[in-house]
Amino acid sequence: MKKITRFFWFCSGAHIGTLKKYPLEHNKYVGIGATIFFTALFASLSGGYAMYFVFSGSAFAVGFAILFGLIWGTAIFNMDRYIVSSIDKQGTVNQQLLQASPRILLAIAIGIVISRPLELKIFDKEIRQKLKTAYLKGQHRKIDTLQKTYMQKYAMELGKNNDLKKEQDSLTKDINRSRYQLNQEVFGDKTNQTSGIVGYGTYAKQKQAILQEKQDRLKTVTDNEAKLEQYLAARKDYEGLNNIRLFSDHQLDSLANIAGFADRNWALGQLSYNDNGTRDLDTYLAESFISYLFILFECLPVFVKLMSPKGPYDVAVSKLSEADEHYAERDKERNIQVTDSVYDHHLDSEVEKQKKIISGQSEYDLERHSYD
Repeated sequence: MKKITRFFWFCSGAHIGTLKKYPLEHNKYVGIGATIFFTALFASLSGGYAMYFVFSGSAFAVGFAILFGLIWGTAIFNMDRYIVSSIDKQGTVNQQLLQASPRILLAIAIGIVISRPLELKIFDKEIRQKLKTAYLKGQHRKIDTLQKTYMQKYAMELGKNNDLKKEQDSLTKDINRSRYQLNQEVFGDKTNQTSGIVGYGTYAKQKQAILQEKQDRLKTVTDNEAKLEQYLAARKDYEGLNNIRLFSDHQLDSLANIAGFADRNWALGQLSYNDNGTRDLDTYLAESFISYLFILFECLPVFVKLMSPKGPYDVAVSKLSEADEHYAERDKERNIQVTDSVYDHHLDSEVEKQKKIISGQSEYDLERHSYD
């Protein structure tokens, strides 16, 4: 228990030697330290989960996720620990808020960042369904685009093919009608189109010739249509129309499984909108509350420190800081005095040295001087 308590004291950034002297403050700083620790823990898990999606499919995805999660959590931990410990409870409320404002702004940004990966996991089922729908719509659009391009590129051939089909249908009907009239002519049925003479006579031979001419034309049209159909089928293969298919359920599941962070993030953003473009209020509020929760959780270390009343530990730390400042000031004065004394000593020594040099030089000059 003592080790856990000391660990949370360390997390709170408190001066443990001073904190030990004030038992009433122990629990408060255990709470502050625990808040900082669990905030960093959630940041680590969220950052690692986000990095796992970035390297999804790689053999090192888990390793990168663990490494980044530890680095991200440690960075958040150190930042929270420093800012909370640096808030001066001796100052006014406005001064404390001013000290904490950069961290609060940063907490909002961090809360949004770390909440996003967890939202991706929470709404995983809905995201998969949205991705499947998007992939299927994308495939439909691709097929429609290819079909439209094909129709525009081969409009003349397609028009000719339609004309051949219409002519083929018309010829088929004419041939059936001509064959019926030929039978009537041969069997002697009297109509406004037949002579009523039984047998294969002149009129029958004329009708037979007309029928044969139509059949020959039908054969020509059919052959031309077949060639054109074969050409258009080859063009479809070339343009890729025959090779593209709508995704099966199994393919859609596979695509949703390997979807990257960007696709999943896009799908999460689309969950708050209906198919007609209107806002889906329920999903939007659910996503927003999760983000607000993590923003609040990120701000908790600072809020806990700001809300906690000034206690004996804060006063002691303030006095200790003043004592350290006084000691530093006195140490500065001592160093100045020592420096001045050493400098003066060096100056006196240098003056004496120069005097001796000048005196010696004068004596030497006098000894060498000649008065003759």
